[in-house]
Amino acid sequence: MKNHLLKTTLALFIIIAFAKAKTVTAQTSNKLSPQEQRILTLVEKNSAEGIAFLEDVVNINSGTLNTKGVKEVGNRFSSAFTDIGFNTKWIDMPTEMDRAGHLFATTEGTKGKRLLLIGHLDTVFEEDSEFQKFEMVNDTVAKGPGANDMKGGNVVVLYALKALRQAGMLDNAQITVAFTGDEESTGKPLTISRKDLIDAAKSSDIALGFETSTGFDNATVARRGSSNWNVTVTGKRAHSSGIFRESVGAGANFELARILNGFYNEVRGPELLSFNPGMMLGGTKMDLEAKQSKGSIFGKGNVVAQTAYVQGGLRFISEEQKEEARDKMRAIVANNLPQTSAVVEFEDSYPAMQPTPQNYALLEKLSQVSLDMGGPAVAAYDPGKRGAADTSFVAEYVACLDGLGTMGTGAHTPNETVYINTIEMLTKRTALLIYRLINEKR
Repeated sequence: MKNHLLKTTLALFIIIAFAKAKTVTAQTSNKLSPQEQRILTLVEKNSAEGIAFLEDVVNINSGTLNTKGVKEVGNRFSSAFTDIGFNTKWIDMPTEMDRAGHLFATTEGTKGKRLLLIGHLDTVFEEDSEFQKFEMVNDTVAKGPGANDMKGGNVVVLYALKALRQAGMLDNAQITVAFTGDEESTGKPLTISRKDLIDAAKSSDIALGFETSTGFDNATVARRGSSNWNVTVTGKRAHSSGIFRESVGAGANFELARILNGFYNEVRGPELLSFNPGMMLGGTKMDLEAKQSKGSIFGKGNVVAQTAYVQGGLRFISEEQKEEARDKMRAIVANNLPQTSAVVEFEDSYPAMQPTPQNYALLEKLSQVSLDMGGPAVAAYDPGKRGAADTSFVAEYVACLDGLGTMGTGAHTPNETVYINTIEMLTKRTALLIYRLINEKR
């Protein structure tokens, strides 16, 4: 508890110190060029408009399965990007995928680094959620579904680019903005739902992700990947008085217990590897709805279990670590108890974003921007504390940095908040980072 309070106090101190420094930074810093100081001034000028825009899009429900709502939010951003000279297009997904699609906004040129800026339009709050509206809690904090994760991050992207456009500094730059419509629940197959994002990465040099920020002093150079797994076990149904006899065997439930115990003892251990059995059933008769992660089971104490099932998730920092874990799981599943059999299946979801030297070099550039603005140095955030995100899909092709969005608390809960008083400074930092990158040699 003491460590938590210390970290919270430190984070608030950094926020307050950086916020107080903003006026001085914009007007007097000798580490910023006149062009950069003009960018900061324009961000300040547009700040109130940005908050109003955030409220507008938060008040449109865009749960992943609310395809109409996701498209409506996309249309609001599309119009805003068009207004600042970007070409926009909506990329529909096949009807059977039940996903809205993605918004791409682009500007073409040959100057500097080619940038891919990544966000998402959907939230975890579907149409039937009780959490639907933007609300100011006080002068510095607002509540709202997706206000922080991650409509706030999208607004940071939009208003950083708006300031750069108004300053005449996007001319001849190549920037692609990719706002996906299904980050919270990716459409399958991934070869379709992430094709356009990956294609954009292949024609870019750098990807910046605007998922929620962990503070002014941290950014994400690595994220663990995630995948799903399930095990189906079959035993021999019989009267329980015969269990353990050669003809009856151990039953499905003991076999499932053996498998999970094996996973715990033999797969657990490598740094940043984790796995979790999220749902399981075992008994005589099973009614399974695997895609909905639910089911029902019937069984009796005097009947040896005939069937058992478990499904869960696996998180990893590299493809090698993932495959090593899967090989161990397969070996454990294959070593069956008498009169039982078991099958394990795997489904890929998000690849890992590994901590490459290129990512760390990009982090140094962000840190220098922060220092030049009078803020703190920016360090790499622990990848074990972050979930998967769209940036992971492009990490194989470009240098990546993530966690550049807004700050807040309670993501994915009805208590989700965004720190309104930090958005302007985060937008300034983003605008200066983009400015410097598009003025580097390609």
